[in-house]
Amino acid sequence: MRERLKSDLSEKVIEYLFEPSILAERERSFSNMMNVNQAHLSMLLAEGIVEEETGEKIKKGLDEIVAEGKRALYIDPKLEDLYFNIEKRLIEKVGAEAGGQLHTGRSRNDLYTTVLRMNTRDSLLIIMELVLQTRHVILQVAKENTSTVISGYTHMQPAEPITLGHYFSALGQAFERDSHRLVNAFQMTNCSPLGSGAMAGTTFPINRETTAKQLGFCGVLDNSLDGIASRDYLLESLSAMNILMNHTNRIAQDLYIWSTDEFGTVAVGDSVAASSSIMPQKKNPITFEHMKAKSSHVLGAYVSATGCLSNISYGHCRDLSESATYLWEAFKEVEASLNLLNETVQTLSFNEALMLERAVLNFTTVTELANVIVREEKISFRQAHHIVGNVVNYMLEHRIPLTELSSELIEEIAYNVLGQKIALRTDKIESALNPILNVKSKNSKGGPAPEEVKKQIGKLEIKLKKDERFYDQLKAAIMRSKAELDEALV
Repeated sequence: MRERLKSDLSEKVIEYLFEPSILAERERSFSNMMNVNQAHLSMLLAEGIVEEETGEKIKKGLDEIVAEGKRALYIDPKLEDLYFNIEKRLIEKVGAEAGGQLHTGRSRNDLYTTVLRMNTRDSLLIIMELVLQTRHVILQVAKENTSTVISGYTHMQPAEPITLGHYFSALGQAFERDSHRLVNAFQMTNCSPLGSGAMAGTTFPINRETTAKQLGFCGVLDNSLDGIASRDYLLESLSAMNILMNHTNRIAQDLYIWSTDEFGTVAVGDSVAASSSIMPQKKNPITFEHMKAKSSHVLGAYVSATGCLSNISYGHCRDLSESATYLWEAFKEVEASLNLLNETVQTLSFNEALMLERAVLNFTTVTELANVIVREEKISFRQAHHIVGNVVNYMLEHRIPLTELSSELIEEIAYNVLGQKIALRTDKIESALNPILNVKSKNSKGGPAPEEVKKQIGKLEIKLKKDERFYDQLKAAIMRSKAELDEALV
């Protein structure tokens, strides 16, 4: 393997590059690499590139290595990578003449990028399934709270009344888009580079479509150079996960704030909380804190991969292997965050009475009061806005609660602002300022009215079922491919 080189590997190169890389690859890639070996062997036999008797020896050796398991595979870091350690073990079992033929018609370059795509595909499937579970959890909360009135916020200030169902329906929309981005990343990943060789294919009459099918890929990459050089699918996966983590971060931040003593509208279950070593009264919503922190780790993985893939030639180089260094940790962090989110949301309890009380008193309903003035007095919204703004200022300065707003005060301020009289009926004012009626009246498409939110949830549930079926089809296709590979090697 090192015939061209006149000296042994530096111990520092072994210590810092090859040994940690091989050990990590053994844990992560052993199964998929053995599948690639078996698929490649099956194709070599089918195309007559390797004789049947030799192929049987190789197959027997590969089966034994699989049966022994990854932990039994002795690692010699001087062999530079996992494949050569597997090849060495195979040759020990079947001899160099037979074992050395397995690598016919391929290179480590196309072998490793094939395994990398399979590893990425496996990890994406885990995240995709968890997002589907998140969507279920989110929609369940939304369904249970279509009439639970809360204050909506803009700029972290009370804005307009909505419902808890409307809030969680919004999150359902966001996580649905995350599912689609992950599917797109999966489809970009799920193309086979096997057979691309080192960069220029091979002169052996290989059948790339056969190996692609047996390994569960949807097809082959059409250009051999692109096959070994492309890593944009890693960036796409990391990008999709970063957007996903942005959503988990934002819901965690909202619930984190709402669970404070100052808000007091949300409580997490004891099973997802921690206490203090010295303050016995503490109930800390720690899962939210970890979720927010983990999103930064995933962003770091994206930045790392982007840096590794910048300013390098479009071919093979060791920078490519470094591009996935933090990818696997990113997958683990996303997996952890989604599991923590799903677990925590299912324990939430809401102080509905306090939520409604806040919406009654915090002026979130006065936008509708301005709308009423527009409809009743036939003035412009800007004029009505001016009146209501002055009303709010007056009430805050004089510490008058919104429940005591009178038609006389509105008329007086309107006259001072516009120089004209207006006369609003008391029932119109009360209806506008009642957060429950206020929300019910906002039944435009996408609005927070309970019946409209139910429509939103219904659509989200239909899309979720469709996405679940598609996910099941993806997994089933890969399982069928593995079964076909096993059958082909019988």
